[in-house]
Amino acid sequence: MTSYIFDTNCLISAHLSPVSSLPRLAYNKALKQGILLYSEETLQEFKDVFSRPKFDRYIPIEERMKAVALYERIGLIAGVFIKVNACRDPKDNKFLELALSSEAKIIITGDKDLLDLHPFQGITIISPAEFVNNF
Repeated sequence: MTSYIFDTNCLISAHLSPVSSLPRLAYNKALKQGILLYSEETLQEFKDVFSRPKFDRYIPIEERMKAVALYERIGLIAGVFIKVNACRDPKDNKFLELALSSEAKIIITGDKDLLDLHPFQGITIISPAEFVNNF
């Protein structure tokens, strides 16, 4: 079964956007086709960012935390034991480290710093649109 990693912004977009949006379509497709992977660090970032007050006008905090809890339940935690310093934005290295440590093959992101690394050591790094249309 294929493992997928979503970066934080794609996860948030998938939960804030309508069901017909590309981030949501990519998220739903990944759920149907495989396993969503996260690490302690990527999960914590999702929780921290999605709990920011700037999202209050879109979805109440309680609903956002339910979404995070559901993601935690349906996804699979993976240990990270490989360190990487390859991304222009060092905060994005955690997604590469997770992919390498877990042998995931696809990272779904809208982040140009990650997209510019495609392919990275055998890992496909693609946008939600490319995932929806080509995978």
